[in-house]
Amino acid sequence: MKNIGSRITFLDIKDQTTIVIQPDKNPLVNAMMGAWLAMWLVIGITLFWSLLYFNLSKQEKIIIYIFFVFWFYYAFKVFKAFIWLMFGKELLKIDNLALNYKKSVFNYGKSTPYYLENITKFSLTLPKVKSIHSVWDASPWVIGGERFHFEYFSKVIYFGRKIPESEAKLLFQLINKRIQERLKK
Repeated sequence: MKNIGSRITFLDIKDQTTIVIQPDKNPLVNAMMGAWLAMWLVIGITLFWSLLYFNLSKQEKIIIYIFFVFWFYYAFKVFKAFIWLMFGKELLKIDNLALNYKKSVFNYGKSTPYYLENITKFSLTLPKVKSIHSVWDASPWVIGGERFHFEYFSKVIYFGRKIPESEAKLLFQLINKRIQERLKK
């Protein structure tokens, strides 16, 4: 296994290249997200309990129901990001026929083949420095934006979440080189 930075590893075997992209593993951020998620769940459970056991007016119940919509949305988004940070990874396998891509959480996920001769406009997109997009993407509360994309039968496929610029450029060169080599065969 060879490394591109701290999060990306790749392995070249005869006619196949396997690439693994791990999310950023920061113990302090993971602990803070876990604590925030636990606190958020306690708030939701407490509100649900108060809804059942207190004699609330109709207006108070409506306010709690509206709050539950927002509460559930943020609980879902942060839980999804937390699970991704702790147990997720992106897997790419480039062989003579296709680029197979899989978003994996707990080693579960669907691998989708994209046949090399049908891949067009493979490119790298990096957010502008100090833009809202780059600040949002750097936040640990979101899963993150993808750096790479290509067209496949007029559908745009994205992958490579939150990869730093230097690593993204190296990975772009690697993937592009492997695709070109496989297409020549």
